[in-house]
Amino acid sequence: MNKTGKFRHNDIPLLRADEGVRKNLTSSIRIGLELFKGFRRLRRVGPCVTVFGSARFDETHRYYQLARAVGGELGRAGFTVMTGGGPGVMEAANRGAQEVGARSVGCNIELPVEQAPNPYLDTWAEFHYFFVRKVMLVKYSKAFVVLPGGFGTLDEVFETLNLIQTAKISRFPLVALGSEYWGNLLDFLENSVLAEKTIDSDDLKSIYVTDTPSDAVEHILEHMDDIT
Repeated sequence: MNKTGKFRHNDIPLLRADEGVRKNLTSSIRIGLELFKGFRRLRRVGPCVTVFGSARFDETHRYYQLARAVGGELGRAGFTVMTGGGPGVMEAANRGAQEVGARSVGCNIELPVEQAPNPYLDTWAEFHYFFVRKVMLVKYSKAFVVLPGGFGTLDEVFETLNLIQTAKISRFPLVALGSEYWGNLLDFLENSVLAEKTIDSDDLKSIYVTDTPSDAVEHILEHMDDIT
């Protein structure tokens, strides 16, 4: 946001096909600088586990409490907890990590309705571009935990699964916390996506579903040796 409260720049010019060479160069430089800023800021944060989930749950919600518990379990296991840096599940996971003395990191996103970094971060960086932010959330992580969320969470989960499927990244553990929430999605993947053979059965093995934070962390630790 700038001093007038207006959004500094949006992605509409970047995604227009008729932009000239100069504007494309400007966008390329801006993207490159944002990547470099993230790399420089976060280069010493690992080993991390990234926790994905909705910004909309307050601290009275069961999923906030679940995220807080898994943040604590990850911290006790020796991991830095990384999130998108905002409220809800992100805040809860960072909070849980700090409460056990573990390192807590956030990659905040600049939005038209400003999202401030949550108060439980030891280190954080702010990004304009969602795709740059997702690079950071994946680059520094050894595993992923996903709690209930909306379009942003689903985008992060499926991009991570796609990177695993295409061997762009190692077969990192990806744990879905909340079987009631994720059950219908898994049914869809099995009964529609897998049934039509647009994915392989091995692709579904990348997702581990549980309702217990300690089980989630145990699964991650068991699969650390699978990461190259």
